[in-house]
Amino acid sequence: MAVINELIRTEDDQTLSFGNTELSAKAKLDGYAYEGDVYKIKTFKEITKLEKNGNMVYESVPGTVVHNLKVTDREVTFGVEADEDAQITMELEAGQEYKIYVDGTNLGKMKTNLGGKLNFSVELAANDIVQVKIDKQ
Repeated sequence: MAVINELIRTEDDQTLSFGNTELSAKAKLDGYAYEGDVYKIKTFKEITKLEKNGNMVYESVPGTVVHNLKVTDREVTFGVEADEDAQITMELEAGQEYKIYVDGTNLGKMKTNLGGKLNFSVELAANDIVQVKIDKQ
C-alpha cells in the first residue's frame, strides 16, 4: 500500500493525497495551505479525517489512503485504498442529491442530510486503489 508519509501533499496535477494507515497512533498536521484554504489531517489505522477551514471534507473508518482528491462545484473524484472495507463520510452541499460511482459502477443516487453529510461504503482489498466519483445531480 502506498501511504502518504508526510500525511498530506499536493500532487503534480494539483490534487491532494493524504492518509497513512500504517500508523498505530494518531498523527495530525494542521495548517496545510492549498489553493487559498487551510487543511488539517488526522490519520492512523483506525480513522482518516480531512478538514478544510475547520469544516469536515472527508472521514473514513477504518483509516484509508486517499489519492488525487479533486473537488469541484459539480464533482468529487479520488482513489482510495486500505487493507479492509471502509465507511466513508464526505461533507458536501446540504440537501443535495449525488450519484456515486465506485470503479465505474453506479451505486445509485444518495441525498445529503441537513448537515451535508454523505455516507457510503467501499469494498477494499490490500494493494488495490478503488476509484470514486461523486456527481452532483
